Amino acid sequence: MPSKKALIRRPSPRLAEGLVTHIEREGVDVDRATEQWEAYGAALRTHGWETVEVAPADDCPDSVFVEDTVVMYRNVALIARPGAESRRGETTGVEEAVASLGCSVSWVREPGTLDGGDVLKIGDTVYVGRGGRTNAAGVQQVRAAFEPLGARVVAVPVAKVLHLKSAVTALPDGTVVGHLPNVDAPSLFPRFLPVPEESGAHVVLLGGDKLLMASSAPKTAELLSDLGHEPVLVDIGEFEKLEGCVTCLSVRLRELHA
Repeated sequence: MPSKKALIRRPSPRLAEGLVTHIEREGVDVDRATEQWEAYGAALRTHGWETVEVAPADDCPDSVFVEDTVVMYRNVALIARPGAESRRGETTGVEEAVASLGCSVSWVREPGTLDGGDVLKIGDTVYVGRGGRTNAAGVQQVRAAFEPLGARVVAVPVAKVLHLKSAVTALPDGTVVGHLPNVDAPSLFPRFLPVPEESGAHVVLLGGDKLLMASSAPKTAELLSDLGHEPVLVDIGEFEKLEGCVTCLSVRLRELHA
């Protein structure tokens, strides 16, 4: 049976100081963000996921975006080397968490940089966004880590948004969804479905037809519902002010060995 564990990490008290690169800075209500984070974790658990809380990194404002710190392929955890130097302290607690779950651990090394939000897995195809936070050496190290395990690694340009998964994610059948103004090269994906809202490009596969989505994308939720999916909506508005989305608030571990 596939595993259903999800790493999550409590927001730092310094969350409002988090990095912003492609949008205007807005004030962040940390208390409200913490409530939204708790509701996000509850939504995962309601749909059969065991949440594993990584040790907090209170001195790292962006640490709640735990997806950026590690990339999973099968049972292997590739510890990222974030492109923003201020985020590199986030990886230690995550490394401890994945090791405690029995993952085989490897690391991105200098001069490589890699943010986990730049990696989209569809079956054995691993798309890696090459852009502001992930460099060419980082892409090469993803290839070195995962291709021997059967992965096919495809580099994708990312210039319009922070991460690849800020622009696109994938439905259970492998169809890639994205908001066209934010997608640099939609033709690189075999099946692409444009969606009407920026945050509608972000889905987390909960199992079956259920999709965790931001409540800020009601038109996309309606579209996907019409196509036979079951959107599960959560409010992550405070994290969206920091370019966050539903994917980056957790790391889903689906293929751990029993």
